[in-house]
Amino acid sequence: MTGPERFWVSTVSLDHVETAAAGGFTQADHGANTRLSRLRPGDSLVFYSPRTTMLGGDPVRRFTALAVVTGSSPYRDPVSHHWRLSCTFTPSAPVEVKPLAAELSFIPDAAHWGLPFRRGLFPIPEADYRIIAGHMTGSLRAT
Repeated sequence: MTGPERFWVSTVSLDHVETAAAGGFTQADHGANTRLSRLRPGDSLVFYSPRTTMLGGDPVRRFTALAVVTGSSPYRDPVSHHWRLSCTFTPSAPVEVKPLAAELSFIPDAAHWGLPFRRGLFPIPEADYRIIAGHMTGSLRAT
């Protein structure tokens, strides 16, 4: 790990999260390398899935996976040609965002809780990550 641990949210459709978890990687910006280079080994990711598929699909609106970055630099997948970064996924269960919105500082207005996720990949405070991860791993329960 280089530098202090950092915490991120990555907005990704559920089907892409499932593919990434099975393959041990993350990707962002529809497979571009632009944002992945901001991540470094030891960074923690929480994935938010707005829908089941990228182009439409049914609403999910949940935090769907947790991972820790293990790769030091993005690599290009030889089949899809998308840029990826190696990660280790942590066992967790999906958690609905809306009941947690008022507890999370990166969501300034719980009534419009979905707005921050439009940024794609963005940093969050450690305290917010701990709340989300706690609910996803069962060490915290929704209030």
